[in-house]
Amino acid sequence: MIQLRFLSGPDVDGLGITHGEVIAAVEAVVDAHGRGRTVFEPRTHLVPDNGGAGHFNVLRGHVGTLGEHGVSGVKVVGDFVPNYQRGLPSELALMTLYDPTTGVPLVIMDATLITEVRTGAMTAVGAKYLARPDSRILGHVGARGTAFANVTMLDSLFPLEEIRVTSRRPESREAFAARLREVTSTPVRAVATADEAFDDADILVEASRLEEPTPLLRTSKVKRGAFVVPYGTVSAVELDLLDVMDKVVVDDWRESRSGRFGALRPHVDSGRLSQKTLYAEIGEIVSGRKPGRESPDERILFWHRGLSILDVALAHLILTRAEAADTGTMLRYR
Repeated sequence: MIQLRFLSGPDVDGLGITHGEVIAAVEAVVDAHGRGRTVFEPRTHLVPDNGGAGHFNVLRGHVGTLGEHGVSGVKVVGDFVPNYQRGLPSELALMTLYDPTTGVPLVIMDATLITEVRTGAMTAVGAKYLARPDSRILGHVGARGTAFANVTMLDSLFPLEEIRVTSRRPESREAFAARLREVTSTPVRAVATADEAFDDADILVEASRLEEPTPLLRTSKVKRGAFVVPYGTVSAVELDLLDVMDKVVVDDWRESRSGRFGALRPHVDSGRLSQKTLYAEIGEIVSGRKPGRESPDERILFWHRGLSILDVALAHLILTRAEAADTGTMLRYR
């Protein structure tokens, strides 16, 4: 008989995984990627005939540094922007892990939390190596999904003096700001526009949920020494943004070139972002093969689309903790 563990959303939440643990796990797997200890394929998309309500992302990866023989995994995550109208998260995800030596499935888990925190952790890891350590002002566009982890994880790493947040709907940005004030002593200000959020900011994060391309992160708002993270599904930046950057870093170049979505998709398609103009993959920097920030005046952009290996690493962390706590439901597989 083969059994596998099922972990519901409440099961995962009850494990009390901390942001520090998430960041550490993500940094470790990025380092493994930089050293060639991971295997993955760029995400694929399934776009149903649903009138444009949303689509699915399918991510597959293997991390050789986890466990005795490594671990493999697959995540399917929906991206349905109008879900807030139904009281649902815009991103709902399911994750499975497998023994890479036998193919035996190990766990099925609600991966919604993984999707939310792994993106914020990747932003934080990128900032650790690429942002000015004395960064004081964070400007953040977007208030749902990954936004909370983005802001709170960055707040834990930098001596921030102000956090500015905005989103399309006033009630959304005000609620987001109120939620942040509950967990941080850093002043949080909800502003009406992206320009206000990004004005003179040291760290600029564009995590919008657009349906059509709209230039929210304007090139003129990027000051010397700024660290810029645009990763919305639909482009919200101007085409000349890369012209002012001293370094452009991605999570993985193959991932950057794949699919039809992504913040810098027009830049890749037009040739403005290519293997020649790219400075590095973040794994090269974390593993020490290339330097990160070398000058306080550098403008550095980090585009991460979301690597499947992050999901695998965090799912393995959750599974290990669940096994130790005997949490979840054991299901008969065959």
